[in-house]
Amino acid sequence: MSNILTESTIREELLINVTPRETRVAVVENGVLQEVYIERASRRGLVGNIYKGRVCRVLPGMQAAFLEVGLERTAFLHERDIRTPGGETEQAAGNGSISELLREGESVLVQVIKDPIGSKGARLSTHISIPARNLVFMPGSAHIGISQRITDEAEVERLRGLVQQCAADFPPGGYIVRTAAEGLGEEEIRADMVFLHRLWNAIQERNENEPAGCLIHEDMPLTMRIMRDLAGVELEKIRIDSRETYQKVLRFAEKFIPELAPRIEYYPGERPIFDLYGVEDEIQRALERKVELKSGGYLIIDQTEAMTTIDVNTGAFVGHRNLEETIFRTNLEATQAIARQLRLRNLGGIIIIDFIDMESPEHRAQVLQALEKVLERDHARTSVTEVSDLGLVEMTRKRTRESLEHVLCEECPACSGRGSIKTAETVCYEIFREIMRAARQFDAQRFMVLASQQVVDLLLDEESTSVADLESFIGKPVVFQAESLYTQEQFDVVLT
Repeated sequence: MSNILTESTIREELLINVTPRETRVAVVENGVLQEVYIERASRRGLVGNIYKGRVCRVLPGMQAAFLEVGLERTAFLHERDIRTPGGETEQAAGNGSISELLREGESVLVQVIKDPIGSKGARLSTHISIPARNLVFMPGSAHIGISQRITDEAEVERLRGLVQQCAADFPPGGYIVRTAAEGLGEEEIRADMVFLHRLWNAIQERNENEPAGCLIHEDMPLTMRIMRDLAGVELEKIRIDSRETYQKVLRFAEKFIPELAPRIEYYPGERPIFDLYGVEDEIQRALERKVELKSGGYLIIDQTEAMTTIDVNTGAFVGHRNLEETIFRTNLEATQAIARQLRLRNLGGIIIIDFIDMESPEHRAQVLQALEKVLERDHARTSVTEVSDLGLVEMTRKRTRESLEHVLCEECPACSGRGSIKTAETVCYEIFREIMRAARQFDAQRFMVLASQQVVDLLLDEESTSVADLESFIGKPVVFQAESLYTQEQFDVVLT
C-alpha cells in the first residue's frame, strides 16, 4: 500500500546553481526535488549570526525585550531565551521578571535563532551555539547532548564518554554531538573542539572591543553551510555550475569532510544544472495552491500568517473496491506528498492537515504512522498529534527562515494582499536565465527583453552591473523595452 523508501534506498544529490547575485541549492532524493535553499547577496539569512545588541526597550508584561543590533527592525528577545549567569534560562531559574536581568541601554551578546519573517523582527537568544562539522559548542553550558538521529545506544554512550574525556582539556562548555560524528574517533572530535574554542575566543575579543549594535560573527555562506549541515553519508554527488565556487567547496571538503571530496563535481554543461531534474518546473509548481497526486487526488495548500492548512481531496480517483478503500489510499498517498511539500516550500509553525474522513480507526492509525515515518527525513523538528474524529491532524514544524513563497514572491498590489506575485528581483533573475538559454541555442545579433516597467527599471538601475556582466559573457548586447500592459511576472526575450 505504501511506497515509503527506507533510509538505505535513499540516493541524495546536491545541485548548486551560482550566479553573482544569487545562490540556489537543490536537494534531490532519488531524482525528485525535496528542498530548495536560496540566498541572495542583497538579503542573506541571519540565523546563526552573533551580534552585540543594545537593549532599547524592556516589556515586563510580555516578559520580553527589544534590542538594537544594526538591522532594519529591532530584534526580539524572550525570557525563555535568556541565560542567567548560572547557566539556566530565566524561566528555569524561577525569576519572575525580565527587568531584573535586562536594563535599557546595556549591551548583550545575542545570536539570531529566527530570521525576520513578515512584519516580525529577528528572534534572538543569549544561548550562544557555534556549529562545526561534528560538534556544536555551547559556551556557558555544561550539557552534552547526542543527535537523535544516532539511534544505536552503544554508539551514543561511546560518543558521550569520548566528548566528556576530550572536553576535560578545554575551558568549560557544553556540546551537542551531530549526526556526522557517528563512528568518529578522538582525533576528529578533538580537532573540532580546538577549532570551536579558537573561534569562541575571537568572538569574545570582538565583543569586548566593538560598540553595541554591530555584527560580531557572521555564519558561513550558503554553500559552506549546506556542506557542514546537510552533507551526509548517503550523499552520492554534489554538482556545482560555478568553477570558482566548486574550487572553494572542494578546498572546504578536503579540509573538513575529506570523505566527500571525491563526490564533488564541477558541472560545465550547456544545459542549466537545475533543468537536469526539472528543478525549475518544480519550484514554479511549489508556488501554486494545488498539488496533484498520482492517483488523481490532490492537495490544496493555503499559507497564512497564523498557520498553514492542507486539504486532501480524492478528485478523479474513484478506487477499485469501495469508498472507504478509496479514501484510505488517497490519504496514504497524501502523507508522502505533504511531507515533501513541507520541505520543498519550507512551511513552518502550526500546520493543520484535513485528511478525508475515515471511519476505520485502523486506517486512521496507519495514515498517522505513515505521516510520522516520512517526516523522519525532515531536517526541521516536527511534532504530530493524533487524527481527530473529523480527520484533522495538528502538527508543528520548526520555522527558522522564510518560506519559499515569501522568498520568491511579494504581496500583490492589485489584490490588496489576497495573493502574491514574484518580486521584480526574481523576474530579473528569470530573465537572465532565459537569455542564457537562448544564447546557447540561437545565433542572434542581440536580445530584446519586453517586461513590465518595474522590472525594466530594476534591470537598468540596481541590476545594471549584472546586465553588463551578462552581455560580456554572451558577447551580445541586451536591450530593454517596458510594456505597460505586462504584469510584473510577464516578460518576453526577443531575438533580433
